[in-house]
Amino acid sequence: MRYLLYTTLALIACLMPSQSLSAQNAMLDSVRMAEMKGRIDSLRSVTPGVPLVIDEDTLFVLYSRYGGILPEIRVERARQEIMTQGRRLTFFTDSIYVYESDFTSDVMAGNHLILSITDIDALWQEKPRQELANHYASLIEEKIREIHEDYGLRQKLLGLLMVVIIIVLQWLFIKLTNWLYRRWKFRLTRLVMRRALPIVIKDYEVLNKHRQGALFLMLYRLLRIGLIVVQLLITIPVLFSLFPETKSLTITVLGYIWDPTTDIFWGVIGYLPKFFKILVIIICFRYLVKGLHYLSNEIASGRLRINGFYPDWAVPTYHILRVLCYSFMFVMIWPLLPNSNSEVFQGVSVFLGVIVSLGSTSIIGNLMAGLVMTYMRPFHQGDFIRFGEVEGFVLEKTALVTRIRTRKNEIITIPNSNLMSAQTSNFTFAAHNYGIIVHTKVTIGYDMKHEVIENLLLDAARATKHIEKKPLPFVRVTKLDDFYVEYEINAYTKHSEWLSDIYSQLHQNILDHFHSAGVEIMSPHIFGLRNDLELQIPKSENK
Repeated sequence: MRYLLYTTLALIACLMPSQSLSAQNAMLDSVRMAEMKGRIDSLRSVTPGVPLVIDEDTLFVLYSRYGGILPEIRVERARQEIMTQGRRLTFFTDSIYVYESDFTSDVMAGNHLILSITDIDALWQEKPRQELANHYASLIEEKIREIHEDYGLRQKLLGLLMVVIIIVLQWLFIKLTNWLYRRWKFRLTRLVMRRALPIVIKDYEVLNKHRQGALFLMLYRLLRIGLIVVQLLITIPVLFSLFPETKSLTITVLGYIWDPTTDIFWGVIGYLPKFFKILVIIICFRYLVKGLHYLSNEIASGRLRINGFYPDWAVPTYHILRVLCYSFMFVMIWPLLPNSNSEVFQGVSVFLGVIVSLGSTSIIGNLMAGLVMTYMRPFHQGDFIRFGEVEGFVLEKTALVTRIRTRKNEIITIPNSNLMSAQTSNFTFAAHNYGIIVHTKVTIGYDMKHEVIENLLLDAARATKHIEKKPLPFVRVTKLDDFYVEYEINAYTKHSEWLSDIYSQLHQNILDHFHSAGVEIMSPHIFGLRNDLELQIPKSENK
């Protein structure tokens, strides 16, 4: 019906006499405007419009194009021009005016166009175009004045003045902080050292007075640095907030500090349930290890006996079980650690595992050898043993090496893997359980009866200190050579720690008894060349 009405009016205007041409044009314009208004009314419910928003303040809304320019672009251009005019150092209110043309009303700022108002814009707002343009001009002028109050020359000068004042105050605060630090540093340190008590854990002095004084100085220095950093963290955002151009940096700088702090805080709060689980696991395994330690002490001291389990196995078995318990505890704790499922965490773990495995091949070999020797029990600490050409007392047995002290007081360190791969003789164990046979050999010519030689050797053995009376010493004829007979004296002793002294004394007694009996201990090989050579017996014994 509305379209039919507009068409009828147009036909009536065309049928009017020619002398009223201007009236016809006016009527046609009114018809077009009425038709356009009808279209706008029909689109009003479905067209949202584009608002011009500056600093969360909506100035007006545009609905239509201007030529081929979309309303979004018109609004953005107007916003940019308003911001540009407001950020100028100087601004005059009379520079905002409306320039009227045949088809638009232009809101101007000096020679700069801010916004063009068309008849269609006026129809959308249901106001005359000139009235709407003046209304928009007043809104724009007020907004530019508000922006200019923050960006104008006066505000810039005030901001610079405040910057100077804040910097001076900050410099004074830093000087005051350093002055207070120097003034009270030694006074507080002397006070702390005068009232401090040494912190001792068992027999180890963790912190004496001097260390506590050094620790206090370090903490006091960190306090000074922390105060200066806090002052700067307050001052720098304040400086940025003085100028609108850098006000956004205030939030950015504070965000660099606040965001990590809040993330860490809430991360710690969120991790507390897992943390308590880890504490429960650690406490349980701690008391389990303490129980194993108590049992190992009972077995090692002999108060608790287990058939087939030697007391000297108790301590190494305890260490093995402790490692297994802590390993199992670590496996249980691992999934509860922060970021344990991340690829970086897993990659670092694999890398460390490869490094340890490649660099600890010999260490693992010595460790396993020490473990095997613990349960084989080839020797104990203090035993006199022989390893290859080395003889000495076992000074220390560790998981990796064994240290031996020779009779010359030389400390020899032998890796456990070497001890496992070579023959080891334990003189102390043999002497305690069976008795060690001390033996030595002499060669005598065929001209001497073997009964005489055997008696002399037995007398020399019986005269030697630390030789056991039972079993009795005995002599063996070990070789019948072309020129001599080889005799071996054998005697028992249970004093392996005096073995070298026993051998020395036995050899001395053999010499004394043979010389007293006029028996020459000399190889018969020399008989064919000796001519008138005297007997090789000391003269005092030969008289």
